Order: sequence, then structure tokens, then C-alpha cells
Amino acid sequence: MQREVQLEEMLAARDHRIERQREFLEEYRTTLICFTMNIAGPVKYTEQIRLAFHAGLMLLRRTLSAEEVRILKEETREEATGCEAFLAVSCAPESAKRLTTAVEDGLPAGRLFDMDVLRPDGRKVDRRELGLPVRRCLICGKPARECARNRTHSVAELQERTRELIEAFLTDLRSEKIAELAVRSLLYEVGTTPKPGLVDRNNNGSHRDMDVFTFFDSAAALWPYYRECGRIGCETREEPAAETFRRLRRAGLLAEGAMRASTRGVNTHKGAIFTLGVVAGALGRLSPEAWGRPDTVLEEAGNVAREALKDFAEQSPGRGAVPGEAAAACAKMPESGRFTAGELYYRQYGVTGVRGQAAAGFPAVRECGLPVLEAGVQRGMSLNDAGAAALLHLIAGTEDTNLIRRGGRETQQKAAEDIRKLLRGTAFPAEKDLAELDRKFTGKNLSPGGSADLLAVSFFLYFLEDPGERRGLV
Repeated sequence: MQREVQLEEMLAARDHRIERQREFLEEYRTTLICFTMNIAGPVKYTEQIRLAFHAGLMLLRRTLSAEEVRILKEETREEATGCEAFLAVSCAPESAKRLTTAVEDGLPAGRLFDMDVLRPDGRKVDRRELGLPVRRCLICGKPARECARNRTHSVAELQERTRELIEAFLTDLRSEKIAELAVRSLLYEVGTTPKPGLVDRNNNGSHRDMDVFTFFDSAAALWPYYRECGRIGCETREEPAAETFRRLRRAGLLAEGAMRASTRGVNTHKGAIFTLGVVAGALGRLSPEAWGRPDTVLEEAGNVAREALKDFAEQSPGRGAVPGEAAAACAKMPESGRFTAGELYYRQYGVTGVRGQAAAGFPAVRECGLPVLEAGVQRGMSLNDAGAAALLHLIAGTEDTNLIRRGGRETQQKAAEDIRKLLRGTAFPAEKDLAELDRKFTGKNLSPGGSADLLAVSFFLYFLEDPGERRGLV
């Protein structure tokens, strides 16, 4: 619907808005908020303007809700002449004006929000009568009326600044939502109980240097990283996916430092820094309309991560070149030897681990983790119990390099086969079976950390399927 509108159309839209305000006030006889966008130039409606409008409407609703103000009736309208919203609310006009002013002045893009407050008799509440600050010019910061009266800035300048404000506003909102869901997924993963050999709410599994609180500290420290991953995706969405990955890798190195600083050197989330970082970057590259489509998200994550697998293969040539005895020695000290654990297993076994999973679009998540999680919830199970079952399916369906590192290739294969046998009887084993697996894994010092990272990705996609998580972003 992007087109230039004529003066006659704008005048007609204003008349319609005034008439609709009158009808609202007659019906509800209460305070009315009328929200429009302050857009310079003849183009009043674009997709970006629409998204900014709905994001602003979301912030207004949240602000009203925080003060326990009820919305008695809400109506929105989208036309070539712009976006409009009418909200009849249950508070005094002066209180409503203070709340709308807080939204308008609370962030740079708020200068584009025009939230008029009308008393029940139709009179507007003016900022000056409440002692509130005047509105400022979105370019120079001087009083807006002064710049408008003197025509200080050209339409082209105002349009460019409007575009910049909207772009930054939408990027911030999306990046913060991505970070919120990523950290939430990490917390759900560690909280899922019982898990074989892993830290959970019952015990520390096969780990002596960490507990559930270590994971809490680490997850909190990683919030800025996942926000940055979302931002990187947004900023590189018009560029090749390889550029997104290049910037993610640099951010990931800094994130690992933040993780270790928060845990006093303990590696809690190194794998999740990679897996969820790739997914977060992929989300930033996609429009929020696509976020609720797991296949689309995972396909884009595969595009981003393909560069990781390419680099990995180039840096680890000659599969099978490491003799068994040398491999065993490196497996005991993977960080101090010539190869990392992942490089070693690729050379000896051709196992690509999490890099291969990511580059292929996380097939284990698509085929095992997420479907089992969804099916469990549909059966009436809690997310905890559905997540515990999903983890088993992930262990059975992947080559978890953490298991290989701790017990060797044969032990990993046997553990996966034992779980597959259990799952042939039921897709959702009883808690006693899960507890028994935990005892066995812990007794053998096994920890399926790679599968746990894939469970976090499964939770992440599950949360994204909820339309409520995308409200205000689409």
C-alpha cells in the first residue's frame, strides 16, 4: 500500500478520525487515547512504519498494564494515510497523558509516536498544563513546534531520520526478544529433571565443578551476547550468510570470556554459545513473521552455520590420520593437545558433531527434539517431562561428541543404542527409567552435553511458535 497520498486524502482521514473519536467518547464516556504516527512527507504507510506502529502500540499496552489501567475498547485502522489506534481506558485523563508521555519520551523512536489523550468531553490534555516537557525535534532536539514553524529541516532530512529511528527501534526490539528467549531456553534446559549425567535440579550428574546455580550465573552473563547475535543477524540480513557467521564467531569469543568470568573458569555453555548463537543470528536475518515456522528458522540457521563446517573441514584435513593410541591420548586432554576434541573426532571418525548438525539445519532438532517436545505437551505433560523425553531422543539420534570425549566412540554408540531400545517401548519413559539412566551415566562419568545444547534449541523453537512471543514485532 506504499504510495504518496494527497492533501484531500489526509483531510478526509482527519475528519474520519475526529468522527470516530466522537463515537468512542459517546459510547464509553471515559478517557480516550488516539495513537497515530508522526511521519513527514507524502508517504504515510510502509511496512516498516506499520511494524513500528504495532511495536509502539505494544509498548503502550504494557505501560497501561503496568499501572493496572484497563483497556475497555481498542480499535486499529491501517490505510495509505497512516495507522491509527483508539483506546478507551479506565483512568483519569491526566494520568493517561503522563503514561503516554512516558512512552513517547522513553526511547528515540518515541518521537514518531503521536499519542493524543482526550477527556470524556472531547478536550485534549496538553503536556504544558501538566508541567510535562515539550516535544523535541527528531533531528536537532530543539522544540518541535519551533522547527516546524520555521521549516528548519527538509522533508528529505526528516524522512531519512525517520527511517533510521524505525530501523534502530525494530532492531532493538527483535534483538532483545531473541536474547530473552535464548536465555529462557538455557534455563529450561538446565532445569529439566532428571537428565542422564547432566546437571539438573536433582544433582550435578557427572560434573564436579558446577551445579545448577553455575548455569544460572552463566545464562545471565550470556544475555548481552544473544542480544548481539540478534543484532548481527538484523544488520547483515541483506548480506551473505557467511558474513553473519563471521561476525557471530567474533562475538562468540567474547561471550566465552564472559561465561568463564561469571563461572570462575567453568565451561557451562560453550556449546550453547555456538548453537543458540547461530539460531539467534538466523532469526535476526528473518522477518518476525517467519519466526514461528521452525523449518524456515532451521534452514536459515543451516545457511549461517555452513561456513563453520567449511572452516572446520579445512582446518582438520585427512580423516583417519590420527592413530588410535594418539587419539586416546588427545581425548584425555583435548584442550592441551594439538587438536580440539571436535577436530580429533572428525579426523578419526568423520564425526562432525554440533558443527555438522548446525550446517545441516539441526536435523536432530527438527526430527527428534522439537516434535517430541510438542507431542509431550499435547499429551498433557509438563514442559519438564516432555523436555526430559526429548533429550533422550536427541541422545539416541545424534553422535554426541561429549559422550565420545568422556567414554570413547564405542561407549557413545552403546549408550545411544541402549536409549533407542528403551524408546522402542515408549516415546516417553517413566521417571524411574530416567533416574536409572542418570545413575548409569553418572557412574560411568558420561555427560551428553551436546544433546543438552540441542534440547535448548528445541525449547527455543517451541517458545517461538507461540504467537504471543511475537506480538508487537509483526
